Amino acid sequence: MATASAPDILRLVAVPAFGYAAWTDLRTRRVTNRLWPPLVVLGLVLLVVEGWGRVPPATVGDRLFLIRVAASVGILIPLSYLLWRVGGFGGADAKAFMTVAVLLPTYPAYFLPGIALPAVRTATGLFSLTVVTNAVLVGAAYPLAVGARNAVDGVLAPTMFLARRVPVGELGERHGRLFETPDEQTRRGLDLDALRMYLRWRGTTLSALRGDPAGHRDPSSVGETTAVGDGGVDGPPVADGGLTGDDPWAAGRFADEVGEPYGTTPETLRDGLRVVSDPDREAVWVSPGIPFVVPMFVGLVVALTYGDLLFGLLAAVGGA
Repeated sequence: MATASAPDILRLVAVPAFGYAAWTDLRTRRVTNRLWPPLVVLGLVLLVVEGWGRVPPATVGDRLFLIRVAASVGILIPLSYLLWRVGGFGGADAKAFMTVAVLLPTYPAYFLPGIALPAVRTATGLFSLTVVTNAVLVGAAYPLAVGARNAVDGVLAPTMFLARRVPVGELGERHGRLFETPDEQTRRGLDLDALRMYLRWRGTTLSALRGDPAGHRDPSSVGETTAVGDGGVDGPPVADGGLTGDDPWAAGRFADEVGEPYGTTPETLRDGLRVVSDPDREAVWVSPGIPFVVPMFVGLVVALTYGDLLFGLLAAVGGA
């Protein structure tokens, strides 16, 4: 019986690595940067091992291998960087895409009794592209999961597939983005990580802000500010925090000192603070967002076993 090559066996290290990344991304919306360099180095070493003797290419197989590696690295890495630069997804997502491009550019082969995996392969032979398209399809099902959860909780509304009702008191332990302003529902509400950064910056808490919204709205109430971290749930400690002028909530000063984290402009911050500081508002709509490394992990596992979901779907439709 045929066996997998040593490089393909070593590539399976991607499964526990991406599994760990998905777990941390799901829990904290953070993935350590130390995870990716060893995988990239491994991918480069394996490409050298597999490419040795294929340059110059002597056979059709040699040429296809080199073309597929060049396409994977030359297309997916620049595309990932571009999408990160324009805010299409986060830094961890971009690094995950780039890692796949180097570590898994071409289809591996694993043999079990009576079957070879992956079962469904594409004509292009770009395995990295299969992982990405699988991840996109898995991610597309995420709104359905959000809607189902809302339905189970008895929350039926036009936004039930995009956001969830969250008690205001729990916002400090959640990740996502407010799906509303004081006047309307919006996808561009205040990011909850940015909210935590703001509270740490001025040395207060969400409960204190809700207890005295008028006092917190006064910019002169902000004195000495403190470190904000990156807005994670487990952030730096806060310290007691005047500023004069027309700057409600000192949102302009926050932007001057900290910047606009996660696209949070002073206007976005002011609108979000008005929402969460309303003592009569017990719950708010929050879009949980998609921790994309999670569908990347699922897409990888599916790619290594079933293969390409989109190619299989198109083949099934075409054969129907």
